[in-house]
Amino acid sequence: MDDAASERPDLTVGDLSRRSGAAVSALHFYERKGLIASTRTAGNQRRYPRAALRRVAVIRIAVRLGVPLAVVARALEELPHESTPTREDWNRLSAQWQDHLDARIEQLQRLRDDLGGCIGCGCLSLARCSLINPDDHLGQDGPGARTLDLEATISSTPT
Repeated sequence: MDDAASERPDLTVGDLSRRSGAAVSALHFYERKGLIASTRTAGNQRRYPRAALRRVAVIRIAVRLGVPLAVVARALEELPHESTPTREDWNRLSAQWQDHLDARIEQLQRLRDDLGGCIGCGCLSLARCSLINPDDHLGQDGPGARTLDLEATISSTPT
């Protein structure tokens, strides 16, 4: 990086992308969602404060943990946009996400346990299937065929 670039107080979208490891399209998406903010130059180019580097790092970690962006957005609202989050900020954010992660771990363990009994059973019975229709929750909608979105069904399975 040249001396002029190192003296700039703000980062271009390319700088932020290279330094954070996030794609430019992801940064634009994060900005549209209000997770990070930029200002515009006279030439209408985005400029991000250096604090955006830490915010993007927090976002990327949260995404890897499976924390929904809506939850990340609520947590980041508590942080100032122009300063770098501190260790205390991170501890507070991670504590907020622990319940979500614990529920996700429990859900994945239940899925793992149910999957073992399902592979090869050949029952084809939606009334009995512990993965697709636990406790026959689809029967609550009355008789007849149902259109199933397997991933949505599994993620919405009651705990």
